Amino acid sequence: MYQVIARKYRPQTFDDLLNQEHIITTLRNAIAQNRIAHGYIFSGQRGTGKTTTARIVARCLNCQKGPTDHPCGVCASCLEVTAGGSVDVIEIDAASNRGINEMRELRENVRYQPARDRYKIFIIDEAHQITSEAFNALLKTIEEPPPWAVFILCTTESHKIPATIASRCQHFSFRSVDFNDLIDRMREICVSEGIEADDEALSVIAQSGEGSVRDSLSALDQAIACCGNKLEAAQVRALLGAFSLDAMAQVSTALSAQDGGAVLALVDELERNGGSPQHFSRELSRYVRNLLVTKISGPESRLVTASPSERAEMARIAAAFSEEDLTRYLQLALDLFRDLQFSLQPRFHLEIGLLKMIQAGKLTSIEEAIASIGNERPAPQIKAPAAKTASGTTTTGPSPFEMDRLKKAEAPSPDDDWRAKLHGAMTGAGLNFSADAIAQSAVSLVNGELQISAPKQFQLDLGQDEIRTALKHIGFPALRFKVNFGEIRTAPVSMPKPAPKEDEVAERALAHPEVQRFRELFGGEVRTVRNLKEPWNE
Repeated sequence: MYQVIARKYRPQTFDDLLNQEHIITTLRNAIAQNRIAHGYIFSGQRGTGKTTTARIVARCLNCQKGPTDHPCGVCASCLEVTAGGSVDVIEIDAASNRGINEMRELRENVRYQPARDRYKIFIIDEAHQITSEAFNALLKTIEEPPPWAVFILCTTESHKIPATIASRCQHFSFRSVDFNDLIDRMREICVSEGIEADDEALSVIAQSGEGSVRDSLSALDQAIACCGNKLEAAQVRALLGAFSLDAMAQVSTALSAQDGGAVLALVDELERNGGSPQHFSRELSRYVRNLLVTKISGPESRLVTASPSERAEMARIAAAFSEEDLTRYLQLALDLFRDLQFSLQPRFHLEIGLLKMIQAGKLTSIEEAIASIGNERPAPQIKAPAAKTASGTTTTGPSPFEMDRLKKAEAPSPDDDWRAKLHGAMTGAGLNFSADAIAQSAVSLVNGELQISAPKQFQLDLGQDEIRTALKHIGFPALRFKVNFGEIRTAPVSMPKPAPKEDEVAERALAHPEVQRFRELFGGEVRTVRNLKEPWNE
């Protein structure tokens, strides 16, 4: 009966494990020094060798020549552990045996000595799925087990293991397998199986595994079943639903040319060929991420999982973009992938997502926008559009929106009379008390900042909201300003204004926002209004 490659070439010794040297060294030293712990936690992503390492530890501890870090592989204990039929090595699937009753049964089983071997080893796979009550039932047993018991908990989600359990075990974190090591391992297997495979085909298979040896070997088995004894990159991509670098390059070409029609045509072709928008967006995120890493770290970086030819091509493509653009594209691609997971119209979401990326390339960075603002920059020249009046005649001239843009584009001048400007704007906006306060203040523009020095008695009349309103009225809403309240040594120039009548003074006072707020809170009736600038006569 045929045995799949992932099982046929499963590591049997520490030497066969890939990219887990930090764990191998510690376990070998512990076995050599006879410092074997009663509890271990093996955590890491799927397919990195957690359960396989647990079986190797079981073979090392129960080998007839052991305990040894080089099990013989021919004794009865080693053969039974390899076949999964050892009486004293008990493997438990916590996904289906996660309740308190199963843990109580395990706790009872721990009390009995091994039937033949040196240790009774309990390998609990998917340990994070055990319930809290079941963990509590197992807590005392893991803390003080009999001398012949060893617990090995394997999990992909170590954060779900209770702290009370984790503190009683030694924790080993398994790393994802390096891309090049994985390709070398698959190349050795292909040679053993008599399969001819080029580097690009193996690269596609390794990328689909995403650092998981088991996933990569399963994909290799599938590719061999589909393509026979010769693996070609195009056929492997079609089988695994992967997109070639040329297909992804069409997106980068459209982004560089800011061609929205090209990405719409790409989505249409994807739809006609029965492609998955979700899978396409995931591959696009990975592709843009690789471009960004290549741009930052260079084409030889180990952070990019690709063949040498693909790295060189990505370096050429990345040179056409800045780091800021690629960062923005990556964020948009990730947002698109997230939205597509719940979309009822995936094609529409994919189209609008790609068009957003096109539009993002047209944005100007904030640094460039700020640098472009200065006194030396000439006013922008805008071609006046033609417009038809009601009588049918054609007139030319800037539209109100263009006039507003031109007005905002003007740079503030320190030579202008800013006190008169603010006074007029506040008077026009009905902020009469603020206008009176500005008339008694010193106003100047220094290094692009409007500095206002006002007497202390005008703190309520000269707030930030009133100043922003005035600046917006004169066309400088973003101008920075600073207000200092204190004694003004130089007498300010009074602004010409008619003497207000008593009724006008009362109306202005009652219209002040602070007065209205005071009346809303406390109620009452205002009988007399007094001008503080005039002497009080009883």
